[in-house]
Amino acid sequence: MKKIVVASKNPVKVQSALDGFREMFPNEIFEAEGISVSSGVSDQPIGDEETFTGALNRAKSAQQKMVNADYWVGIEGGNIAEKGEMEVMAWIIVLSKDKMGKARTAGFFLPPRIVELVNEGYELGHADDIVFGVSNSKQTGGSSGLLTDNIMTRLRFYVPAVILALIPFKNPTLF
Repeated sequence: MKKIVVASKNPVKVQSALDGFREMFPNEIFEAEGISVSSGVSDQPIGDEETFTGALNRAKSAQQKMVNADYWVGIEGGNIAEKGEMEVMAWIIVLSKDKMGKARTAGFFLPPRIVELVNEGYELGHADDIVFGVSNSKQTGGSSGLLTDNIMTRLRFYVPAVILALIPFKNPTLF
C-alpha cells in the first residue's frame, strides 16, 4: 500500500487526491491522510503565481512534517483578477522523494457579487456562503458546485488536475 499525504484537512482535497491516484494507477492500493500545514500565501491567493507558490509550499511542508509517505500533495485554490472579472482555478503539486508533478485546473468566472466580496477581503468560500446562504461550502461542492447545481463539484473540478499532475509518475522514463 502506498501512502499519500495531502497538505490539507479539507475532505474534498484529500478525496480528490486519492481519487486521482486511484484512476491513474488502478492496479495499486493507496491510502490518503490529510494534515494541516500553512500555504505561506494569503488565505485567498490572487494570481497564478501566488496560487502555485501556495500549492508548492503546502506539498513541501507536508513532506517535511510527515517523511514516511510515498507522495505529498499540495492543492491550492486561487483567483485570477483581470479587467474587473475573476477566474477561479487551482494548482496541484505532487511530490515523491525524487520527482515533482504539477498541473492546473480549468478555470471559470465568478458572478459580480462574489467578486465584490472577494475584493472586500473575503475568502472565496466565505463569499460563496454569504451569496448562496449556505455554510462551509468549501468543504463540500465549492464555488463550482454551487454555480452548476453540483454538476461540477469541487471534487470533480480537482480530480482531472491531480491526474495530470501524476503524468511524470506514470511516465518516469520521460521525466
